[in-house]
Amino acid sequence: MNETHPVGLSVVIPVYRGATTIGRLVAALSELRPEGGIEVVLVNDGSPDNSGDVCRELVREAKVPITFVEHARNFGEHNAVMTGFRHARGAYVINMDDDLQNPPEEVVRLYDHARLGRWDVVYTRYAVKEHEGWRNLGSRFANKVADTLLDKPKGLYLSSFRCCSALVVREVTKYSGPYPYIDGLIMQVTQRITTLEVAHYPRVEGQSNYTLRRLVRLWLNLATNFSLLPLRLAIIAGVAMGVLGFLMALWVLVEALLGETPSGWASSMMVTLLVSGVQFLILGVLGEYVGRAFLSANGKPQGVVREVKRNEGTQA
Repeated sequence: MNETHPVGLSVVIPVYRGATTIGRLVAALSELRPEGGIEVVLVNDGSPDNSGDVCRELVREAKVPITFVEHARNFGEHNAVMTGFRHARGAYVINMDDDLQNPPEEVVRLYDHARLGRWDVVYTRYAVKEHEGWRNLGSRFANKVADTLLDKPKGLYLSSFRCCSALVVREVTKYSGPYPYIDGLIMQVTQRITTLEVAHYPRVEGQSNYTLRRLVRLWLNLATNFSLLPLRLAIIAGVAMGVLGFLMALWVLVEALLGETPSGWASSMMVTLLVSGVQFLILGVLGEYVGRAFLSANGKPQGVVREVKRNEGTQA
């Protein structure tokens, strides 16, 4: 390619419990011949199995350039992808999961679509998505929320199998906070975005590493790192409860003037519990923002790299 981008395409793969699948994925990627060449960047994100040893062996036997990066602990998928982006050297960078649900044969088609169309980002979409029902539901919910919170094209599906130009990767990796949300960062950089329909396979082995807790954490990153909407909703809730309290006070005053006994304990408790619930919700939203700001100010790391190994491979 050129001095700035030694290869045309970098493929970044965050690895977590991927010991049984990562070898097959790297072998398939090594057979590809994209324009300008290919390199693979593996980021072992504190995996509790022997994924690290498997990745080191892949580096030793590399047919194409491979970079292996090991995190000192588990930081999360988006943090691992950010680390991979920082070690990628391609003119375009694709990131994909390690579970073989994203077909390796779609990689060149995705790359060519971005390169020839001069797109900054190409997201993939699936005719049939082979995930568990609850995860599909969670993904749809997160995308609907992103339609509101992010400045993104309506209906754009935010897939984790995406291709980004080196320009986007460079700008995204300027973010050093501990709670990255890559799609939110992308939307701050460019609107030259499109989609490409690709195949999606059933999971080869094991279960998804995404739990409900991880999905909730991801949603919080989206909601609190890239939008003030939760704070604005808290203001609206506070105003609405204030108006409701004023109306209830008028109601009690009218009852008293008419000589009727004002409503008693049940209605008072209902209003008290409702107002208290909204207050605690607002405090929780404020606490989430303050806590994240505190941890960022205290220098909580986005990722800690323990080890980096690179092999330029045996093929041109």
